[in-house]
Amino acid sequence: MRAHADFVHLHVHSEYSLLDGAAHLEKLVARAKELRFPAIALTDHGNLFGAIDFSLACHKAGVKPILGCELYVSPGSRFEKSNVDGSYDGANHLTVLARTAQGYRNLIKLVSKGFLDGFYYKPRVDKELLAQHGDGLLVLSGCLNSEVSRLLLQGDEDKARQVAGWYQEVFGKEFYFLETQSHGLDQQREATLGALRIGKALDIPIAGTNDSHYLEATHARAHEVLLCIQTGTTVKDPNRWRFASDQFYLKSAEEMRQVFADIPDATKNTLAVAERCNLELTFGQFHLPQYQVPAGDSQESYLEHLAREG
Repeated sequence: MRAHADFVHLHVHSEYSLLDGAAHLEKLVARAKELRFPAIALTDHGNLFGAIDFSLACHKAGVKPILGCELYVSPGSRFEKSNVDGSYDGANHLTVLARTAQGYRNLIKLVSKGFLDGFYYKPRVDKELLAQHGDGLLVLSGCLNSEVSRLLLQGDEDKARQVAGWYQEVFGKEFYFLETQSHGLDQQREATLGALRIGKALDIPIAGTNDSHYLEATHARAHEVLLCIQTGTTVKDPNRWRFASDQFYLKSAEEMRQVFADIPDATKNTLAVAERCNLELTFGQFHLPQYQVPAGDSQESYLEHLAREG
């Protein structure tokens, strides 16, 4: 039996990152097994739509599932519906993983609140919600569109350090990592250098991810077509929105070691993150909420009363 690969992908999008991810769940898990990953995360944009099917497919394939989400975090209150920071959706990205059953329940609450309370172009949460529902979660600082990275690229390293310190305090020293990515972009190199300085100052470990949106490098062109559908353009449009490189695929452990050859801890720490995430979902039983009804009513009679009241 071949040994497991010494890397775990922690930032992965599937078909449920709608019109942005091009990886079918079953094929994603099959590719993870083929590349001998001991575990793999699912972090679709703003939703948990694929969580159950992904978990079942992973268990069938003998790969440990890590359920997560790339959340959209409002710069201010989630109730503030305005273009706060100059980006079209007014939100920073954050990679959030469930460590425990309580963490998964909290992640469900965050995603639901994002749609119900904070929706503005995208389902957004805010720091108030993150602080309320942080138990059982592990957080990576996020991609170039994260608050930490944006502040670093704006030259405000002091504020970036404050933000990282807030997350470290809220989620705990063992459960907050600075995320670094490298798809051949100058901005990523700049953000990584800043993240390393912050990590050294605050004793925050760094974790390397590959922002995976499709399975293999040869799928980059098909993914461009998918983005055209999302944005209502065509591949012939020279001004269309596209990814900056063709490196957004599920790379092998060897490829990731080469990507982060100068930062070996970036790949090693992905295994540490995976070891901290031990969510076990149970199936074959009901998980219905328990409702408190007024005295003198049964659940059935009170439901009938509510239905008749409209």
